[in-house]
Amino acid sequence: MQHFDRRFRAEWEPQAAVLLAWPHVGTDWAPMLDRVEHCYLDIVAAIAADERLIIVTPDYQAVQGKLASAGIPKDRLTIVPLITDDTWTRDYGPLATDADGKALLLDFTFNAWGMKFAASHDNLVTAHLGDMDILPHPLENHRDMVLEGGSVETDGNGTIMTTTECLLSPNRNAAWSKERIEQELCRRLGASKVLWVDHGFVPGDDTDSHIDTIARFAPGGVILHTTAHEGTEEYHALQLMARQLATFTDADGKHYNTVALPPPPIITGEDGERLPATYANFLITNHCVLVPTYGSTETDDEAISIIQSAFPEHKVTGIDCRALIEQHGSLHCATMQLPL
Repeated sequence: MQHFDRRFRAEWEPQAAVLLAWPHVGTDWAPMLDRVEHCYLDIVAAIAADERLIIVTPDYQAVQGKLASAGIPKDRLTIVPLITDDTWTRDYGPLATDADGKALLLDFTFNAWGMKFAASHDNLVTAHLGDMDILPHPLENHRDMVLEGGSVETDGNGTIMTTTECLLSPNRNAAWSKERIEQELCRRLGASKVLWVDHGFVPGDDTDSHIDTIARFAPGGVILHTTAHEGTEEYHALQLMARQLATFTDADGKHYNTVALPPPPIITGEDGERLPATYANFLITNHCVLVPTYGSTETDDEAISIIQSAFPEHKVTGIDCRALIEQHGSLHCATMQLPL
């Protein structure tokens, strides 16, 4: 497939900032706002030690006060007053490409994972940030296509990895065939190869198997992937995924080195339903990798150690995300890196 005059940037490339949306009483976080805000403060503190943050919130003064009280340096923060439906900026934030040697941000339509939830405000966040000159680079309109940031991974060298379950969902780009979607990904993001993952899921995930919950690229031709406890509903599907990942080759025809992450503890909500704990949902910043942890010292430490091996030049830090998964996302889902 043809290369185009742009390139989808890998997450480990230089960043200017990370975009977050603060939880508020108008979101599903309302019943547990204090607990999830503690998690967000931990995430913000870890990112602010490395780079800037852009935080959108409908309650500017309150969030400003909470961040100041937590000791977050003002010069690391840009707080933007915007109304939001929810906090999953990975899926409505802009995607980073290089176009003719310069950074270019792409704004796709967000319809809340196939119209599952309200999204009229979230769908406009990226456009508003562009209009306000908050973003570090120009913004290009791609709103004729539904695409969430958590649904696509890239090695930065011409290959995109995604899942058939998500991108072929009838409530996203229903009129488009698989071939059309692949062509659009390559044309818009700049790629020569699309790897379609046909198996694998994390229970409790609302996204129709976003790739960032099950398989992630790391530098040097590595794919880190989720595994499961034997006997769980996802065990067989994740085994099939691992076998498929082992067959994948990059744009130059070289096989990836696949590395298994340990299965996280099984965590259920108050209703008894499984929550989407996954170590694959980590965030890469300029000098750090922030790994979601789930209160299991043995598996948390093992996941951090494996991810540290994949990112030897980064400092790998765990963030307790047990509060975050109660709304069916984790650390990567709640953040979106913006390129330098």
